[in-house]
Amino acid sequence: MNKSTAWFLACRPKTLTVSLSPVLVGTAVAWHDTQAVLWLPLLAAALGAACIQIGTNLFNDVGDFLRGTDTPERLGPKRAAAEGWLSVAAIRAGAWLAFALAFACGIYLVAHGGWPIVAIGLASLAAGWAYTGGPKPIAYGPLGEVFVFVFFGLVAVGGSYYLQTLSLTPIALLAAALVGLHAAAVITVNNYRDRDGDASNGKNTLAVRLGRPTTRRIYAAEMLAPYVLLPLLGGLGWPAALPLLSLPLALQLIRRFHREPPGPVFNAILAATAGLQLAFALLLTLAFAI
Repeated sequence: MNKSTAWFLACRPKTLTVSLSPVLVGTAVAWHDTQAVLWLPLLAAALGAACIQIGTNLFNDVGDFLRGTDTPERLGPKRAAAEGWLSVAAIRAGAWLAFALAFACGIYLVAHGGWPIVAIGLASLAAGWAYTGGPKPIAYGPLGEVFVFVFFGLVAVGGSYYLQTLSLTPIALLAAALVGLHAAAVITVNNYRDRDGDASNGKNTLAVRLGRPTTRRIYAAEMLAPYVLLPLLGGLGWPAALPLLSLPLALQLIRRFHREPPGPVFNAILAATAGLQLAFALLLTLAFAI
């Protein structure tokens, strides 16, 4: 494998929409409230969010390899360190470079948004490293879904809204919760697929702690809860129903999650769950924009 392809795959492009979708939603909610879009903060927030996720993915690649969790026999997509495509040092350097780019975006965003953006930016960078770094990585405990809900939902949507308006509203936080629930479902698929290997390597994810039957119910709840909560957006009028157009895909994925035996097929389910999150977020964006 050539280096360019290795780096591309190491960044995990199929799931990068999980970090970009909340920026769009937060900006759309702000547009609904102000009828204006600040384009530079939007672009800087999108680039910064993508860089944080890429850096987190690269640190995860290294961390799981060094802890022996990722091997060439893993069920999930191949990883750069485990396959020997890239050296550990190179991947770690790439992760720090991604975080440095995110920090550079943050300098502008702090100048625009002030101390709340300092807190959001530093917390996001620290959490991105701690996800698989440090003595007690987040990914090795039962809080992975909570981490994703908070940082790829509440923080990302709420922060994007704040950058546009320098304020925060309950409706922005509600939209953040809707997006964050689907983002958490992506992690649930990942942990369900890897449950057996994680259990044997001391990676005590929520799927390991609760078992497969309960994890299947959690996935269904994460997928359906955003649709159940849509009536709370009733102030939008009929556009609040637009995200329901993605419900058939959500139901199809829930059926597949319940019926398919754990294995490589869950790689496709994971990618499709990220796609569902994007579709829901785009429809939600449209609901606030029209």
